[in-house]
Amino acid sequence: MSVFGWLNDQFLRMTWLNDLVGQGVVALGLDPSSRLGGSVQFFVYDVIKIFLLLSILIFAISYVQSHFPPERTRAILGGRSGLGANTLAALLGTLTPFCSCSSIPLFIGFTAAGLPLAVTFSFLISSPLVDLASVILLASIFSWPIAMAYVAVGLVVAIVGGTVIGRLGMEGQVADFVRTVPVTGEATTMTLSERMVYAKDQVVEIVHRVWLYVLIGVGIGAAIHNWVPADVISALLGQDKWWSVPVAVLVGIPMYADIFGTLPIAEALVGKGVGLGTVLAFMMAVTALSLPSLIMLKRVVRMPLLVTFTGVVTAGILSIGLIFNAVTHWFI
Repeated sequence: MSVFGWLNDQFLRMTWLNDLVGQGVVALGLDPSSRLGGSVQFFVYDVIKIFLLLSILIFAISYVQSHFPPERTRAILGGRSGLGANTLAALLGTLTPFCSCSSIPLFIGFTAAGLPLAVTFSFLISSPLVDLASVILLASIFSWPIAMAYVAVGLVVAIVGGTVIGRLGMEGQVADFVRTVPVTGEATTMTLSERMVYAKDQVVEIVHRVWLYVLIGVGIGAAIHNWVPADVISALLGQDKWWSVPVAVLVGIPMYADIFGTLPIAEALVGKGVGLGTVLAFMMAVTALSLPSLIMLKRVVRMPLLVTFTGVVTAGILSIGLIFNAVTHWFI
């Protein structure tokens, strides 16, 4: 365990980087223990760490993802139904795009291919909510137990949400054009060099797409961490406040960011004493229920299905947030 802890500190938490940045802050004539110096250290350290890990993880995950193009994913899910199919769809969602807007075209393709609505919604919920990169990044900021707990509850929301929507028999609430979208044939086999190029291109594309959200998220996190008094945060979102989880969800829905942009904010909130469940609820609301993704989804489903989807996912996130607030002491 001591070896594992050392590897985790050096390669994921990058404590050496934090020390190095701290020395740089001192060299600039700032005190890392002051508000300004602490903010500078928090910002520089988190930005460098997140982008380093993000680039490495996206490359590795995209290489794995190249083995699971939409055509192959449809083939794996095709002909399956029931809880097992929903579980498989949620697990496959962890290998796909890193934001909800990117996963909606895949949702259209799966629906056009005739996959059950329950399966496609389990995939749609899981895809932005849980991915392999989030496991590593969460572990780098918090701990492995928290990272694994987030993944587990995210998969539960996806599986249960898809199952509930499927049981409601709302297949007729999908826009007519979706079922007439042409479905492509077999996936083209890629060579090793093509997979490497694909992974590199994914790094460039995703970093280009999320860099601004990461900078904004780290900036907000630095402000919360060093400038907002703990008693103010506790009064608004303290673990003992029953409204903290609903407020976190309401704040998260209008935002649009990948999980990478929400992590620094979550880190700062936990440091100020906000309950783990409240923080998880905020992260899930941002990634699964962001307003832009709901607007895009409205173009492919009718309002009753959109409302049902939003209600089911919101209920799941609220339940998980309240439960985790009650057991935060298990993790922190």
